[in-house]
Amino acid sequence: MLKCVNGRRGLDDAPPPCGETWIENKMTDKKFPVTDEIREAMALIRRGTDTFLIEEEFEQKLARSKATGEPLRCKLGLDPTAPDIHIGHTVVLNKLRQLQDLGHQVIFLVGDFTAAIGDPSGRNATRPPLSREQIEANAQTYLNQAGMVLDLERTEVRYNSEWSNALGTTGLIQLASRYTLARLLERDDFAKRYAEQLPIAMHELLYPLMQGYDSVALKADLELGGSDQRFNLLVGRELQRQYDQEPQCILTMPLLVGLDGVVKMSKSKHNYIGITDAPNDMFGKVMSISDDLMWNWYDLLSLRGNDEIATLRRECDEGRNPRDAKVLLAKEIVTRFHNAEAADAAEQEFINRFRKGAVPENIPEVTLENGGEAMGILKLIKEAGLAPSTSEAGRNVTQGGVHLNGEKVTDKALQVQPGTYTLQVGKRKWAKVTLK
Repeated sequence: MLKCVNGRRGLDDAPPPCGETWIENKMTDKKFPVTDEIREAMALIRRGTDTFLIEEEFEQKLARSKATGEPLRCKLGLDPTAPDIHIGHTVVLNKLRQLQDLGHQVIFLVGDFTAAIGDPSGRNATRPPLSREQIEANAQTYLNQAGMVLDLERTEVRYNSEWSNALGTTGLIQLASRYTLARLLERDDFAKRYAEQLPIAMHELLYPLMQGYDSVALKADLELGGSDQRFNLLVGRELQRQYDQEPQCILTMPLLVGLDGVVKMSKSKHNYIGITDAPNDMFGKVMSISDDLMWNWYDLLSLRGNDEIATLRRECDEGRNPRDAKVLLAKEIVTRFHNAEAADAAEQEFINRFRKGAVPENIPEVTLENGGEAMGILKLIKEAGLAPSTSEAGRNVTQGGVHLNGEKVTDKALQVQPGTYTLQVGKRKWAKVTLK
């Protein structure tokens, strides 16, 4: 816990500068000042988080870092299980970038050793381990994606095989002796599988220990992860105590809600923005989200400061069009994954398309062979790739979101004769369709 030390510096009888509170760091028995700058940093780090353990301890760490000039070591470990391709996966990277911009040492840890075990988090069955070739290919994809958010020149990139391979059999047994089976079985996924008499392989029990040992090897001050990683992060904190290290603090981030504003962003739900999406598509998708969801995205995706976001929100509450704030967010995201010029062009394209009613340039061209026969509008929409199913196409028609050559389609039974048409579904999906 933080403790004021008589409002003074401790060894020095002079009072602390205005705006400072001197606190005692009980882990080191030294005293460091908590300044307004540190409080502001804490507010930024806290923004959008799911779990932050333990805030008082981390404030002590920040105070020490500020006083000594030694940056904190902030770790994010990712097992390269599969290449991620949507912005929901970048939420935790954004938080890491904020820490980087505050001057701390960011560690991007590739779990090439633990990926060969397979993380059982949230699973009701054993996950098969990956081959070395799969791990290396996915690791490169992860690094490429991380470089779109982090400054890789200021990022310490490590692989946990560096120390895990060196443990050997003796070291692994000694590590396992530092944690009990009863504690491991407290994990929800293990507990459920044990209760349901589903298999739990012995190697799965090693995973939390190996991830925790990463924090020991790296002397981490803070570890970040998804909300499903909380148990593993706590294991790291406990193992650091076992190895006489100052225990790391823990920060987990929530899952990003997708474009529909209902469920988490997911490819299978068709509610995602891919990091390789074209600038115009990326911009348009951001502009399609609700005003309420926009502020959640600001908290999780934007690198703007708290004060700037608070000012934007206050201006919108006082009558400014929320579209203005959404444009700023859309341009920030497009700039991150493309560049500023692409963001400006995407904004202009959006204005031309939706404010002036223009058909966007370079829309996809699709040719459908149907033997010279007419095709139902719902099938046409699906075959043109503008809806995943005819039922979804029907919902778009019902909602008034389908236009054929600029005319709204209201009849779901409409038969489209052979010819070439400009087909629009919703605000963002267009195609030039030739039916033969």
